[in-house]
Amino acid sequence: MKRRGWLHAAALAALHAAALAAAMVAGLGAAPRQAGAAPREVHGAHDAWAGPSLALAWGVLRGRDEATTRVVIRIEADPQRHARVTATGRDPFGGGTVTLPVQRGADGALTIDVPRSHFADHPRTELRFHAPGASGAADADPALLVYFQGVPDTTPESTSMAQLEADLRARIARARAQVPPPPAR
Repeated sequence: MKRRGWLHAAALAALHAAALAAAMVAGLGAAPRQAGAAPREVHGAHDAWAGPSLALAWGVLRGRDEATTRVVIRIEADPQRHARVTATGRDPFGGGTVTLPVQRGADGALTIDVPRSHFADHPRTELRFHAPGASGAADADPALLVYFQGVPDTTPESTSMAQLEADLRARIARARAQVPPPPAR
């Protein structure tokens, strides 16, 4: 019985990932948005997913205690489609907003690393993906906005940075393997 529940959850996750990827293929392959038009918003419900030019995964790095535990998001985005990525934490009740630090690694991947306690005050995470040539303002006119309500429930925890990085890369690779090819033109 327990195994059946796990398979059901895995099947639902795969269906959601496929639907999200299809939506991204449809939206990211479309003509550029007109200035001032609302960005396409996607609810990122799972700890890892991918589209044709974008993949991301969440992980938790356990600290000695809750105060030193970190949440890390690794983002691999094609710079030809997503020249810039900005991130914001929001309080959906009080309206407070904080800018989250986005760091580019030597391998070109982007990383957001915040204390887990951050999510108590700012549970909504908004990732904005800006097209080349877009305005320099942090939340101005993104081509795509992916939002999460808290840390996804399925986010795995690691006890070392090396373990976390290996896990993030592996889950991104698995998510990318499930992305359908773009439609033939």
